[in-house]
Amino acid sequence: NNDHGYSFDGKTLFISSGKPDVKGGSYVYKVSSDGGEPMLLTEKTPSYWHGVSPDGSRFVYCASRNDNFDIYAMDSKGGPEIRLTEAQGLDDGPEYSPDGKHIYMNSFRTGKMQIWRMAADGSNPEQMTFDDYSTWFAHISPNGKVATVISYVKDQADKHPFGHQVKLRLLDLKTKKLTDLTEEFYGGQGTINVPSWSPDGKKFAYVRYELEDITP
Repeated sequence: NNDHGYSFDGKTLFISSGKPDVKGGSYVYKVSSDGGEPMLLTEKTPSYWHGVSPDGSRFVYCASRNDNFDIYAMDSKGGPEIRLTEAQGLDDGPEYSPDGKHIYMNSFRTGKMQIWRMAADGSNPEQMTFDDYSTWFAHISPNGKVATVISYVKDQADKHPFGHQVKLRLLDLKTKKLTDLTEEFYGGQGTINVPSWSPDGKKFAYVRYELEDITP
């Protein structure tokens, strides 16, 4: 799985991975950035890590329980999972704002995949994007003012497949204005699944697919 990332202080790595003795599925683990034995955090599958609170005390993840993917939170030391969303349709890509007050996510609850945010306890959901694209994975800049998102240009599915036409855009979190960062390119699954901003907020990393002509 490609849903992994570090805590804000860089001391802990959260990992989404299956189990050797279990077919399919994904669990959330954590391990010291210095290495060591991973600690299993989620007992149920599928669970996909996406973000950790600024103080490192809690993490958020996307999980399917009762055939519906919702957003859950859990203490970083382990414990019971806390369901934060209950809307019909896929909720995915949760990530804390740098001040810890909000969780951003993408949701299909309106019939189109759009960016939403809610209070850290799951209350007061607010839609952030309203256009015709299928938009995923809001990654908040270190100063908390903007977010990078990925938009599927021609697809309105509630999934994020690879090998499709996408573009990256910048979302102003105050005005909700979207600005194109890239032209269209082939990407999708794995392009910006998890946080990837540089600490100074000047750059972010992403993955794009290069197409090669293999015609003889």
